[in-house]
Amino acid sequence: MIEEIEKPITTKEAEKSSLSLTITKIDDGVGEESELEEGKIMGGNSYHAASKPMKAPYSKHPLEYSWTFWFDSPSAKYKQAAWGSNIRPVHTVSSVEDFWSVYNNVHQPSKLVVGADFHCFKNKIEPKWEDPVCANGGKWTVCFARGKSDIGWLYTLLAMIGEQFGCGDEICGAVVNVRARQEKISLWTKNAANEASQLIIGKQWKEFLEYNDAIGFIFHEDAMKDRVAKNRYTV
Repeated sequence: MIEEIEKPITTKEAEKSSLSLTITKIDDGVGEESELEEGKIMGGNSYHAASKPMKAPYSKHPLEYSWTFWFDSPSAKYKQAAWGSNIRPVHTVSSVEDFWSVYNNVHQPSKLVVGADFHCFKNKIEPKWEDPVCANGGKWTVCFARGKSDIGWLYTLLAMIGEQFGCGDEICGAVVNVRARQEKISLWTKNAANEASQLIIGKQWKEFLEYNDAIGFIFHEDAMKDRVAKNRYTV
């Protein structure tokens, strides 16, 4: 048991301090009492939990949009399954911390098997031409030698989730296609006919990637009609 006895300060002591000195006596449970000197920390169960420092609650850094990663296994292509039928969502991220948690635990493009497609799209937008948001859109594409697209893929993801594009509302998502001789990264947008917005996005993307070669923009509508569709815009 802890009991406190207040010892009044004498007139002479009062000149030095306006506070009263409290001497705390601790009952050690065996009938003896010992004085706790000022500044000494009480041990054992006598330490009051309220004196422990409070930790600030941990909060994540939210993204402007949630983003979903998708993976398209090459096995379906070899089995001649319908296009897009084997695309599966991997995980949806809504914060900076969630993004890095996923990114650090999945293979980079250089480690994916030939024929694989890895997508990152705004949540609730499927990486398919038929998706209502993508139907009237198109894509910019950059090409890399096999095993050389890892940095370009990371910079593309960071630009998207970090809202670095001047026409960010136009962005649907991005996909990296791993093939035997090269790797391609495509940036999908909503309104292909909006030439001004598409040119802004294309130029900014090249700057983010420090990509010097010319890149082209293809309408999804053209791609569905002709496997070798021509570029509508070039930057």
